[in-house]
Amino acid sequence: MTEHVSIADRGNGVRLVTLDRPQKKNALTGAMYDAMRTALEEADAAPSIRAVVFAGQPGMFSAGNDLSDFLARSGAGFSETPALRFIRQLARTETPMVAAVDGIAVGIGATLTLHCDLVYASPAARLRMPFVELGLVPEAASSYLLPLRVGRLKATEILLLSEMLDADAAFGLGLVNAVIPSDMLVEHALSQAGRLAALPPGALAASRRLIRGDRDRVEAALEAEARAFDAQLRSPEAQERLNAFLSRSRPA
Repeated sequence: MTEHVSIADRGNGVRLVTLDRPQKKNALTGAMYDAMRTALEEADAAPSIRAVVFAGQPGMFSAGNDLSDFLARSGAGFSETPALRFIRQLARTETPMVAAVDGIAVGIGATLTLHCDLVYASPAARLRMPFVELGLVPEAASSYLLPLRVGRLKATEILLLSEMLDADAAFGLGLVNAVIPSDMLVEHALSQAGRLAALPPGALAASRRLIRGDRDRVEAALEAEARAFDAQLRSPEAQERLNAFLSRSRPA
């Protein structure tokens, strides 16, 4: 585990995973990815954990990758990174997952929610997937899951133009279940996760598989994205964009 990810198991079968790096807007390091992946693996292995809730500190969900940490770890390629190992685990996790999104949810902070069974947002939520803007490609099977959710044209706008979605827009597109006041958000997500945890486990697991559809297609999209991401990550345009972002300068 890491000091920047808090894991708390509730008595009702709900595990709360809280991102706790407020000074960096919960930007994710390799250690944080590993901690979240382990939390999901443990949930699948423990009959006492029946649902997982992802949350951040008040006012922020996640700014996405910590680019300095990510680039330092990606010298051997994207396929070797903790980020991809976590993303793969998201797709295969059998335990129901719930997201409580308050404030910014950028990159993986947004695509993570596509794998959750229930998503709740505060009025301050802002979702953005700026992969192409950074010279990269979508990840976490978002190029497959997002068009299924919102249609190809809207998904193209969100993924290619890096459109920011506020809470109301995300709700209107069916990306969040409800918009909840910030001071009630996490408790509401925990309550809904508790309702899932209390359901008959066999019926819940079977129904969840039916609702989510063919996991092989999700994993195939995820791996195709990973290969494209790896190739693009090595490209001059991505290196220029990422370094410009880190130095806060404009790319050529």
